[in-house]
Amino acid sequence: MATIKGGKWRKPGCAMILAAVLMTGICCAEGESITVEDAIPREYTTAVKNGGTVKRFSYPSKDYSGDQADLTKHGAIYLPPDYSEDQAYDVLILCHGIGGDENEWGFLNASCTGRNLTDHLILEGKIQPLIIVMPNGRSTAKYTDKSMGNAASFYVFGQELRNDLIPYIDVNYATWSSKHPDDPAARDHRAMAGLSMGGMQTINIGLCECLDLISAFGAFSAAPTSYPASQIAEKLKHFPDESIHYFYSICGTEDGIAYGPASKAAKNLPQYTDRLDETNWLWQERAGEHNFAIWNLGLYNFLRIRDRLNAN
Repeated sequence: MATIKGGKWRKPGCAMILAAVLMTGICCAEGESITVEDAIPREYTTAVKNGGTVKRFSYPSKDYSGDQADLTKHGAIYLPPDYSEDQAYDVLILCHGIGGDENEWGFLNASCTGRNLTDHLILEGKIQPLIIVMPNGRSTAKYTDKSMGNAASFYVFGQELRNDLIPYIDVNYATWSSKHPDDPAARDHRAMAGLSMGGMQTINIGLCECLDLISAFGAFSAAPTSYPASQIAEKLKHFPDESIHYFYSICGTEDGIAYGPASKAAKNLPQYTDRLDETNWLWQERAGEHNFAIWNLGLYNFLRIRDRLNAN
């Protein structure tokens, strides 16, 4: 692990980028510092009393991969400890991999590491309470089909995210946007992250299609079809007025599936665009494979750093 103190920094060159990669830290406000960990504290993997609640929910959508017919999609939602309709919560859209669905992160299981670490961070005051939404990322009437033949449906999820999922969550839960419906700053209170194919969706769809809706992004072992850095930079030009609050990526160095393409997408991204530098970007790599040891660590670091930057 490492700690880097905050401060202004010009667009980094190759040497500066390499230093940021190796030190695994990120700047925030002047005089502040954030530590990016290489492991989740063991106690954070255990269940707590009076933690958040996790529920299933359904929402209307369309067959965006087919004839646009109306359908009902399903998801899981984490509501923080002491959830109240009187509060205004930030929202994280947390996406699954190609062989998973809305249940892959496991939050419906009380022993789930992701759920437990989120509870600990909130209850110990390390992050502000937030809502985590776990959708099925296949935008098709055949969303229960987990075969590779249905992979194309992942790439049109942006339409569902924009037209159906985000509006449903804002209407039915106490989100920041629901309490401030006409405030353009609503995007500052939404984040998107995901593992593997969900990491690809975070980059290709969240960052490159929905930057007007979402401001913070976490890609954990992003899948091989993630856009390379040069293409990401070009697509960001379509959103000249929207800042990127934070973009974090992590991948295991022994990940034979994702390390190469994830590196091409994120490791040197600030070389291709002046929208990202040490203040709002981090690539983290550590020993590991394509599994939840990396993905849960990614969630742990993403939640902590994003919250600290929001506070500043």
